[in-house]
Amino acid sequence: MSSEHMLLALSAALCLALALPYTTALVLRLGLPTMAGNRENFPAIEGWIGRAKRAHLNMVENLVPFAALLLAAGVLNKLGPLTVLGAQLFFWGRVAHAVVYIAGIAYARTAAFLAAYIGMALIFVAIVR
Repeated sequence: MSSEHMLLALSAALCLALALPYTTALVLRLGLPTMAGNRENFPAIEGWIGRAKRAHLNMVENLVPFAALLLAAGVLNKLGPLTVLGAQLFFWGRVAHAVVYIAGIAYARTAAFLAAYIGMALIFVAIVR
């Protein structure tokens, strides 16, 4: 397995893991019947729980283009140092993004998002070269 594909798998695992903290907290706060229900008239989710949910949703949104770019690079035989760097930037940027987002550190969150985004851009550059 290539380094890039391992980082893709780790990114998918991170995406799955990000759902656990806020889901667990909501079950403890609202109860299992509410969480297992249809969630109509669901209360606003604020504080670290809301930030954790938004961090997870942001990861879902960014995992799709990252996966598409990496898989395209693999199919086109464009994997190399630039795609490894891009995948590393994406994964570690997303780890940092999740941590600082949940902690509520606004500008650090933006910097981590940009690092991950630059990682995707590097993979795109490797594809079109």
